Amino acid sequence: MSANPQQARKSKVFKPVVATSNDLATGAVVFRHGDGTWSIDIGRAEVAETSEDADALLARANADQDACLIVEPALIEIIREGGFVRPVSLRELIRATGPTVPLPPEAYAHL
Repeated sequence: MSANPQQARKSKVFKPVVATSNDLATGAVVFRHGDGTWSIDIGRAEVAETSEDADALLARANADQDACLIVEPALIEIIREGGFVRPVSLRELIRATGPTVPLPPEAYAHL
């Protein structure tokens, strides 16, 4: 007996997400905060707990892209560990804690 693919899709549990992007001026990896600002601090990122909240968060991030603040916003799954927030995927963990090469301090001055 084969599993019903529609049932499998419906049973997927939503995982919390945050909006990430790159700052248009510096290229730095940034995260959207609840007050509409962006910074390199994932710990302050606005967390969407439902798929509806995630859709609204992405819409706000896309509006920030339209305002030429950031480029290519995306939602990434996160895990809460104690008082910390971290990305689920290794790629996004590297982006959140990187870069893997040093950048001049002025690259982060306005963040």
